[in-house]
Amino acid sequence: MVLDFSSHWHYVWLVAASLIAGVMNAMAGGGSFVSFPAMMAMGVLPVQANATNTVALWPGQLTSVAALREDVHIKLLPAVVTAAVFGGLTGAAVLLRTKQVTFLHQIPWLLLMGAVIFGVSGRISRWLWTRSSTPHVRHTPKMLPLFVTLFPIGFYIGYFGAGGGFLVMTVLALFGVEEMHTLNALKVVMACLSNMVAIGTFIVSGAVLWRYCVVSMVFAGLGGYVGAQYARRMNGDVLRAIVVTTGCVMAAYFFWRNG
Repeated sequence: MVLDFSSHWHYVWLVAASLIAGVMNAMAGGGSFVSFPAMMAMGVLPVQANATNTVALWPGQLTSVAALREDVHIKLLPAVVTAAVFGGLTGAAVLLRTKQVTFLHQIPWLLLMGAVIFGVSGRISRWLWTRSSTPHVRHTPKMLPLFVTLFPIGFYIGYFGAGGGFLVMTVLALFGVEEMHTLNALKVVMACLSNMVAIGTFIVSGAVLWRYCVVSMVFAGLGGYVGAQYARRMNGDVLRAIVVTTGCVMAAYFFWRNG
């Protein structure tokens, strides 16, 4: 008996893309550049593809929060958590009210913006490390200005999200947060919370396609485990270049597709 795999190619692609996304997120980030287009390749509408992809990749963020909880700056949590929750909720609500064709035309620009942000994140990280190694008087930023500045980033994460974490780190650094581990921990907390409230909104509205979400979630988790084993062995600049190239290629594809 000959099995016909042609009708199931989309599941094979989703499994492969989810594995790759999990590996990328564990090693450098940017897994959505692969997993989100894979969701759309299954014939899922753009808004539902983004919602389903967000749910599928979220558990990896949750485990990261658990691992980094000791590095969180407690005094900054009120502003970070509030901006994450309200920003993510607003972004998700706006996404669900966005017309499919409108979001489809936004996709290449969002992917390209995410790739650019990721591309410059190396220089930002080095700048942050330089600031972290220089002794300064530690102070706590004022909460209201910090919330106002972080809210649009929370909105972006809830709406699409690629590269949002690096924006969080940059804003916190500009407000005087200099310890790199603290910046990274707060970045993960904000991304996790923004996506969490977005996920709740997506689930309640019925925007998540669970038959695809579960498959992607399982294999992204497996890819994350594999990627974590090799993360420290890989050259960071090489990984960043791979992620940025992937994002640019996906953006170019959607520009061509929408043209």
